Amino acid sequence: MKTIKQKVKFKANPHVIYELLMDSKKHSAFTDDKALISRKVNEKVSAYSWWVEGENIKLKENAEIVQKWRGADWPKGVYSTATFKLKITKDGQTELIFTQTGVPEEYFKDINIGWKTQYWDKIKRYLINN
Repeated sequence: MKTIKQKVKFKANPHVIYELLMDSKKHSAFTDDKALISRKVNEKVSAYSWWVEGENIKLKENAEIVQKWRGADWPKGVYSTATFKLKITKDGQTELIFTQTGVPEEYFKDINIGWKTQYWDKIKRYLINN
């Protein structure tokens, strides 16, 4: 198992980024695909038309999201832990520190690239256009 660590800045406050990640409608809007995300701990989350599925482990509004997470092509019952930490920078942007532990080695490269292309880049485009 491997660990992904990424850091990215967004030109928005932490509340906006938290909402994009945790609101089903907004998540669907920036990914341009279906998402169903509970806002409660121990409840289910899914994105990209159920290709991604998991469960909320810990939620601290506008500051931290911890989810049990897996891709549909992963071995049955195998989950990683995805942690999104949000903080405001001195220049008013949001710094997102992302860590995903327990990623199966054979999926590591694609998942590592996927966070950048399917999440961070799409959030940046959404923020520019909305």
